[in-house]
Amino acid sequence: MRRDPARTAATAAVLLLAVLLGGCADPADDPRVSGGPRASGTPGGGGMRYCPGPEEPPLPTPVPCVSQDPAQKYAENHAYRREQELTAEERAGAREKADALGRALKGLVGKPGGEADVRAAAAAALGLAPGDLEYRQGASGKVLRNVLVGGGRGKVCVNGGIGDTGDVTAEVAGRTMDGTCLPGLGGH
Repeated sequence: MRRDPARTAATAAVLLLAVLLGGCADPADDPRVSGGPRASGTPGGGGMRYCPGPEEPPLPTPVPCVSQDPAQKYAENHAYRREQELTAEERAGAREKADALGRALKGLVGKPGGEADVRAAAAAALGLAPGDLEYRQGASGKVLRNVLVGGGRGKVCVNGGIGDTGDVTAEVAGRTMDGTCLPGLGGH
């Protein structure tokens, strides 16, 4: 196989030019870098500031800042769990399905079974396909315990569960901000 030296040189030149022109981003454009144009919302940069704590006076002008308030940090970190707001009509419209889900789950209490049984019963109660449901089981055993199931259409969800002692719950809930019916578990 023979290579054309002129073509190889031209290709290398184009690649070198692309690297030089594309280069790297200007570090000053990074808001995390001290001195960047957007670093603190003030001329000359200076890095991202910490917001005043709850006991400190507020900043004189609104500028971007990193929160120090533990409650606010917690709320921001768990915002994905927040439910979408439902109207009274949306809640009332799904109440009958929640009651049906509660009855279906009560029929499974104390019986041996697994995920397929819960999904089938919940799907029939909610008018959904078993694969359209979210399912979560904690400790497994010979009888159904510590099981959550949920599903719905749009922003309206119906969630239910069988607790450790066999108690059954069923409720109408708004879909979480991350798009699920069952709230996320979190990690810390």
